[in-house]
Amino acid sequence: MDMPQPNARIIARKSSILALLSQVLPPDAVIGDPAETRAYECDALAAYRCQPLAVVLPRTTEEVSAVLRICHAEGVPVVPRGAGTSLAGGSMPTEDAVVMGLARMTRVIETDYENRFIHVETGRTNLSVTQAVEAEGFFYAPDPSSQLACAIGGNIGMNSGGAHCLKYGVTTNNLLGVRMVLMDGTVTTIGGPWDEPGSLDLLGVVCGSEGQLGVVTEAWLRILPKPEGARPVLVGFAENEVAGACVADIIRAGVLPVAIEFMDRPCIEATEAFAKAGYPDCEALLIIEVEGSEAEIAEQLAKIKEIALRHNPVEFREAQDEDQARRIWLGRKSAFGAMGQINDYMCLDGTIPVSSLPYVLRRIGEMSAEFGLGVGNVFHAGDGNMHPLILYNANKPGDLALCEAFGAEILKLCVEVGGCLTGEHGVGIEKRDLMVVQFAPVDLEAQMRVKDVFDPQWLLNPAKVFPLAVSAGRRDAVTTGPGASPRTPGIFEDRKCQA
Repeated sequence: MDMPQPNARIIARKSSILALLSQVLPPDAVIGDPAETRAYECDALAAYRCQPLAVVLPRTTEEVSAVLRICHAEGVPVVPRGAGTSLAGGSMPTEDAVVMGLARMTRVIETDYENRFIHVETGRTNLSVTQAVEAEGFFYAPDPSSQLACAIGGNIGMNSGGAHCLKYGVTTNNLLGVRMVLMDGTVTTIGGPWDEPGSLDLLGVVCGSEGQLGVVTEAWLRILPKPEGARPVLVGFAENEVAGACVADIIRAGVLPVAIEFMDRPCIEATEAFAKAGYPDCEALLIIEVEGSEAEIAEQLAKIKEIALRHNPVEFREAQDEDQARRIWLGRKSAFGAMGQINDYMCLDGTIPVSSLPYVLRRIGEMSAEFGLGVGNVFHAGDGNMHPLILYNANKPGDLALCEAFGAEILKLCVEVGGCLTGEHGVGIEKRDLMVVQFAPVDLEAQMRVKDVFDPQWLLNPAKVFPLAVSAGRRDAVTTGPGASPRTPGIFEDRKCQA
């Protein structure tokens, strides 16, 4: 269908917009050369890419505010970007947008061990938060697989979790407050270490909002004392469904490990070739970690072993020292990189009730045969946060579209069994047009009205989260572009650019 193209006006004024931005930022913080903006044309969902109008790299909240005031006045969309590790296209730019990279905002502003919080700028990486406090015996709990690279701002945007979220929760459970800049440049603080809960949980609205409401520049994070000790076990099984049933039984028994991670044969074989962790020859394995005093660890592991043995495991291996513990986790931490060695893949992020794991794993296997595409499963089994890796050939015509269709069916399955479209990767562009599977029109309208309040012109992170056909009335620029045509599953093809 034909759509208006107001973006052309902004693109034609690129030089004047760059001049305005250069008035409030130093020369090295404004990038307009297409040869340099190409580095920002996609995030970790690299199947789709689009060069932005420009990139800015502010160093302070005040500079972020100044940039947003200019873009608001000029009607220029802004895409916040942390480290660009989003697997759902969360920081994918549009051709008329300014990418606001926060990678230079990495300061630790305050650390309070007595009251157990750290105040940081949101360009700081996840792992470096723990590194900043571990000498005093503390850590930051959320630990995404990309924690070495991913930024706190992105974690807040997507409400990221990680292997240890079963016990400690995801980002929203460890976030005390944020400093955020609205699209018109207004700087506001929501929550904080001393803030008393009010009638509206605005912090809960911001966490997981995917850059739709404002640019979060600072965060107060909860830090926790390191546990007295921790020990993982590795349990191998002859069938995926049996491993899933074991997870359900552990949770049903009331045992709360700090982590339960799942890997199937394709992932096991890939990680063995890549990292040589010494995993057993089996169809599926679980990595289960418990923590506490020696007595607590022994008691928890005894219960877990009793439950696991009912499922006739191929192997039950308990780490006896730090080196063995490291090797048990080595393959899991290497899984995503290892799978990338053997094929292109798309990583999904549906969440299901733990009791549905056996059924969902069986159905994914059946759908893999139906679509003719391989799939590897590696995920946080303890809270049902699945990460199927669908293998495809990016150079084979039609394979990407087939992969997307397969992924859409998996995500629909997650919703059908009582789960949801995403656990920690967010909606971005990947699941945008599947939102109607989980939410009724009235639900989507309520969510969009929240965005209307924070960002009335819909300039922040355009073409994300909400189906284009549903959000079209909010702002023309959200749903326009060369050949724009809302489709299902419609990942981002309507917004692709050619260099």
